[in-house]
Formats: sequence, C-alpha cells, structure tokens
Amino acid sequence: MKEDNINKNFEWIDSLRVLATFSAIILHVSAELLPQFGSISDFDWWIGNIYDSSLRFCVPIFLMITGALILSKTYESTGEYLRKRVLRIVFPFLFWSLIYIALALFDEFNHGKQMNFIATLKFIFSKLKGGASFHLWYIYLVIGLYLFFPIIGRWISKSNKYEIKYFLGIWLLTIVLQIPFLTKITPKINLTYFSGYIGFPILGYYLSNYTFEFKAKKVIYILIITAGILITIFGTFFISKYQNNFDDLFYEYLTPNVLIVSVGIFLLFKDFVKFGAKTTNIVLFFSKYSYGTYLIHVLVLWALAKFSISYAFVNPIIGIPITSVLCFVVSTFIIFGINKLPFGKYISG
Repeated sequence: MKEDNINKNFEWIDSLRVLATFSAIILHVSAELLPQFGSISDFDWWIGNIYDSSLRFCVPIFLMITGALILSKTYESTGEYLRKRVLRIVFPFLFWSLIYIALALFDEFNHGKQMNFIATLKFIFSKLKGGASFHLWYIYLVIGLYLFFPIIGRWISKSNKYEIKYFLGIWLLTIVLQIPFLTKITPKINLTYFSGYIGFPILGYYLSNYTFEFKAKKVIYILIITAGILITIFGTFFISKYQNNFDDLFYEYLTPNVLIVSVGIFLLFKDFVKFGAKTTNIVLFFSKYSYGTYLIHVLVLWALAKFSISYAFVNPIIGIPITSVLCFVVSTFIIFGINKLPFGKYISG
C-alpha cells in the first residue's frame, strides 16, 4: 500500500457520483414493490428485490465521495469552510423543501382539509423538521456531517494511515456488532463515538489517498461486490419469508453486506475507470447537476406517475429501468435549465 494523490484524476469520482445518483433513483422506483411481499407475484417482488439489493451502495458511495473530496482539502478558517461547503447545500435544500411542502399543502387542500393560518404554519414547521419529502433525510444527515468535518478534518490532517486504520477498525467493529444475534452477547462497551455514518467519509478519504497493491485486484473487487449483493438479495428474502412480511434488515446502509459492496465499487472505479473525451464530457455534465437531480427527482417521479409511467406501466423488469432513466434525464435537464436562470445556481443545486 502506498500514498496516492486523489487530485490526479477526478474522472472516477464524477463517474461514481453519477452512478450513485442514478442508483438512488432506481431504488425509489423499485421500492414500491417490496412492501407488497406476499400480495404480488413472486416474480415481480424478486425483480424489485434484485434491483434494490444491488444498489444499496448509493448512500455509502455518496458519503465516501464527500470524505474523499472534503477531508483531503484544507481551509483557512471554519468560517471559510462553512461558506464554501455548508451554505452551498443548504440554499437548494431549503428551496426544494418549500416546493415539496407547497405540493403537500395543495394535496391537503385538494382533499378538503381545512387549515387556518396557525395550522398551516404548524404543518410547514413539521415538514421542515422531519423532512418535506422522504428522500430528504439524506440531506439532514449530510448537513450534520458537514458541520463536524472541520473537527474531524483537523484530526485526519495530523494522522498517519495507522491512526486512521485504528478508527476504521473500531468503526467496522460497531457495524459487525449490530448484527442481531451478536447484540445479545457483546459486552456493553460504549463505542458511540466510533459509530454511525461518519465512518463512510473517513473510509472514502482513506481509500482515495492510498493505493493497494495486490494481484488480480479487479477480480477481487468484483467478487466482494457480488458476494455482498447476493447476501443482501437472499438475506432479505429469507428474513422476509421467516417474518411472513417484508423486512429490510439487510438493506440497512450500516451493514457488513452493504459496506463490502460499497468498498468494492469505490475501489473498482478508482483503480480501473477511464473514459474517452466524449464520454467524460457526458459524465461531467450529469455529475455537475447531480445534487439538484437528487433533490428534484421525487417530484419528477410524481409527475411521471400522473402519466402512468412507473415500475408498473410494463413488466417491472423493464418498467423500473425505463422509468428511472426518464426520471434521471428529465431531472438533470430541469436542473440544468434552472441553473441558467439569473441566480438559478443558488437554488438549482
């Protein structure tokens, strides 16, 4: 293993960002099938399960990219960092949150619900507090991590690889110890400070800044990706069958199976992804608007559903990817258009 320089080539980072954005859209398209376990055909449920299980890496990859980019940089002050990073994501988030809230209010009024001014304010506040749309939980998570990055970044800048590995080792232990049958036998040692989503950005920083030298890397990456996906697919089926109801335990992002898929994909892109000039330009285009695409894509899915375009408009094996591609492309071009408007860059994402 040797130290690497992430700044030599951002192409793989942009490619990963595009993949993670598109994967998140596929997850949200296919997710409607999964709670219908036992009430729809086995074939349709398995299609949803295979799509969803194969793409659980999207959130970890987003966070690993964030760590690879932000934790590798230094800022003159915390104030400079907050202006350049935190405000950059907060303004678009607030704008699109208000759009989702406005649509929710319209839906309430359209269904005959009466709300006075105070009730409307309470409704808006409750939506802002908990998330104006289900997918915005991730932005709340990211804002919290961004606020912590100046602290963890100082530690990383003064740490060697062994100290970072020390943290990651205990973080990995916290993930393993969350496996249900292990929780009953593990000692009550408080590892809270090593746990949670903060491990993904640190992992992304570590993996991006060091090159790992061993034989048949590509084969090993593909094997661990495949193993993690298969564990997720069949683990979800068997536990749902046992519970006689859909159980998303294996879908959780902080699980060993999702972690190894995320690591495999991250390293596969880092070590092997290279494109020609034309493909790179396309990737850069979709990467540039990926944050806005994520923010708006649920709104686009809602609009597509009004035209009966969803996983169900044909067989899900085809309906899921077609709906996802349409949503991804339409969302990106809407954000592209908004970005071209005066002050559009502040709200487009």
